[in-house]
Amino acid sequence: MKTQQRKKAALCALILALVLCLTACGGKEAPQAQETAARFTPKLDTKTDCSITVVGHYNNFEALEAEFNRFAEYYPQVKMNYTYLDNYNGIIVTALSSGEAPDIFFAYPWMAYRNGYDSIYGELAENLADPALGIDLSCIRESLLYKTADGKVPMVPVYTTTYGMLVNEAIFEKEKIAPPATYAELLSACEKLKNAGYAHPIMAYNGGNFMLFPLYYPYFCSQIQGNAEALQALNEMKPGAGEAMRGALTLADDFIHKGFIDLESCNQLENDYNAVIMRFFEGDVPMMFASGNTVSGTEKRESQSEAFTAHPFRYSFHPVPSTEEGGYFINTISMGFAVNKNSKNLDMANEFMRFLVSTEEMNRMAQAKRMVTPCVDMSLDGVYAAFGKVPAQRIINLSELGLADTPDNQVRRAGWQVSNGLITVDEAVEAFGTLE
Repeated sequence: MKTQQRKKAALCALILALVLCLTACGGKEAPQAQETAARFTPKLDTKTDCSITVVGHYNNFEALEAEFNRFAEYYPQVKMNYTYLDNYNGIIVTALSSGEAPDIFFAYPWMAYRNGYDSIYGELAENLADPALGIDLSCIRESLLYKTADGKVPMVPVYTTTYGMLVNEAIFEKEKIAPPATYAELLSACEKLKNAGYAHPIMAYNGGNFMLFPLYYPYFCSQIQGNAEALQALNEMKPGAGEAMRGALTLADDFIHKGFIDLESCNQLENDYNAVIMRFFEGDVPMMFASGNTVSGTEKRESQSEAFTAHPFRYSFHPVPSTEEGGYFINTISMGFAVNKNSKNLDMANEFMRFLVSTEEMNRMAQAKRMVTPCVDMSLDGVYAAFGKVPAQRIINLSELGLADTPDNQVRRAGWQVSNGLITVDEAVEAFGTLE
């Protein structure tokens, strides 16, 4: 009897263990099932045989080609092609109306108001917000979605960018200095680095109005954000409107006179992309002012730099701290996609956009190109981690700011001239509207 009871107990224990095991396995499969259900589901005939062409001004677009391959998992007979167009801005309007019109093209918010491009969003671009297309625009940050007066969305942002400073983390660790988070800390770090023998605590490209741009421009934008009176005066180029620049220009003037930037060495940088990256990779520059577009080229150039290959180091991209509260995350669209209404395969072009516009695919694209994602879920590349910590009240979207091109150019010119010591702050404020 005892032997039979033991056998029954053992059998019950085995059954219980199997039940628990199956329950556990079921628990593991549930998320996978949910993930599969949430994946892209083709809406058209998956045997469709056609060609879709995307045109733009990138010489190569490996990140997009990777998306083509993923799309082919659903539509194996759809041939996706990317074509580089020389003089893109000069020929895109004509190309969209030609007999060989592209299906999808690079697009930007400025196409809505710049002379000669008004037909793009008015007549040639598909409304990607049309419910019939099923494109989930909710994954994109609302502030980045350009909408026409009648509520149409002619383009979706693919890449966004920002401005900040590349930080050589190895230098900061060696000198036992924390990357600066406030303006006082920035000055203190520069002083310590200079005393430690670093001749150039900070460098920057000095052409194209860029010198000190990541320092003063975000601060300027913070000064006019929500200030309707100042913004109107700037956009209408009213007398005295230049006063809105004074705080930012004073900041630039104060910093340049600290002696932490050597203009002569910065003048030797031939461009704000390859030259800036390769100089930073020499390893002796603690901080380099740059844009997100510059940062996008860093990973690919690590192996091209003999200095970096010989002595690799960790680096990251940070907002430039312009106040005692910290820096600002200036976010702007770097490039977007629009669909040509004249596409010979319009349904499939829209279907590719439906596939692409998702948190998973857009973040994948951003990480592959090392750009800032336009998604609500800002799963940033590790190099941008510091921007992910910027509080919402210090994030400024340039497309929402409302500053027109002409006053914007005047601010950039004023900042560059003050940074180079060519004019004083007072002279820049007075000359607003006439700065060459």
